[in-house]
Amino acid sequence: MLAPGMFLALIVALLSGFPVAFCLGGIGVIFALLGMLSGEIEPQFVTALPQRILGIMANFTLLAIPAFVFMGSMLESSGIAERLLETMGRLLGRLRGGLALAVVLVGSLLAATTGVVAATVTTMGLISLPAMLRAGYDKSLATGVIVASGTLGQIIPPSIVLVVLGDQLGISVGDLFIGALLPGLLMSAVFAIYVLLISALKPELAPELKPELTGSSHPLQLVQSVLPPIALIVAVLGSIFFGIATPTEAGVIGAIGAMVMAILMGSTAFSLVFRGVGGDQLISELLLNLPGGRVGFLVFSMLIIFLLGFFIDFFEIAFIAVPLLLPAARQLLGPEAMVWFGVIIGANLQTSFLTPPFGFALFYLRGVAPDEVSTRDIYRGALPFVGLQVAVLALIIAVPGLVDWLPRLAGALSPGPMT
Repeated sequence: MLAPGMFLALIVALLSGFPVAFCLGGIGVIFALLGMLSGEIEPQFVTALPQRILGIMANFTLLAIPAFVFMGSMLESSGIAERLLETMGRLLGRLRGGLALAVVLVGSLLAATTGVVAATVTTMGLISLPAMLRAGYDKSLATGVIVASGTLGQIIPPSIVLVVLGDQLGISVGDLFIGALLPGLLMSAVFAIYVLLISALKPELAPELKPELTGSSHPLQLVQSVLPPIALIVAVLGSIFFGIATPTEAGVIGAIGAMVMAILMGSTAFSLVFRGVGGDQLISELLLNLPGGRVGFLVFSMLIIFLLGFFIDFFEIAFIAVPLLLPAARQLLGPEAMVWFGVIIGANLQTSFLTPPFGFALFYLRGVAPDEVSTRDIYRGALPFVGLQVAVLALIIAVPGLVDWLPRLAGALSPGPMT
């Protein structure tokens, strides 16, 4: 069978550092030719590829991705994030651990307006890290709270991760956004509580600021800084939650853009040929026969996604791994559990992107951190927050109602579009 060889070839190609789109498309073409030569694939089967690519280009749901990315870029360039961080820092600076708490709050707001982890981590690293170091904050605490808060964009809507997952799982992106809201806010609250506790228990990690460092924050200045992102959150998420607009239309409320199709076309070619050589059936049988049934599948799938998050971006994970897991997930968990499954995948990827030594968020901060901050400081700072994220992820898995409650409520209150 060609399926195992095709899967191994993909792993080798991805680890080689070659562009993912070309890995997927190239392997798809090569194994399509091998399949036709060996008789495993009928030539007519491959003719379905142009129609599938056309279907991707006409996919209304995925149009939300460039809109949200562009919206985040505009926020980053406009200076809103900088003013928000500076104002919140002055407002909370008199609290022990106030600067770190301000980073958590601003990270949550930026996550709910941009959904882009790299932009959030980089912006907060450039602005808040020097301020915390000047105030005498421990380097590990300062860097840890920045990378942890920056990854909230993976789970707090309008997360681009959730848009892609909704499309690949075949579920409403609006329901996925609503289902992820409580877990995302819970994650933010856990981070904030940890920051306040560690600052109280170990005052030397977050010393009190001198009055001249805190300055003053006029109420009008606070309103001017907080109002733009809050208004954007209400416009984007409110229009989705109350059925006024679909996620795609809501994204365009914030911005307009155009999408690069290379990875999508490559993954389509790969998945079509992989299905043609029987790979999807092979993977499905393997997953369905795992020991432990439903629990065994959850443990295995979460572990695989967590490890993949070290090496490839969420786009590749969503377009390669998720479609392979989907048939077994629907059979073992049930179609009604797909929103919950999508949210725990998003939370899992958030944890993976924060975990040393390969977490993407750590490298984003390393790129903008001053020389006095070592990579070891960043790794040490991230570890406590990784533990907190794992605890919240376990809670989401154990209590599906944290995800399911709001979508059911929204469905009962509004008959509007949720696609």
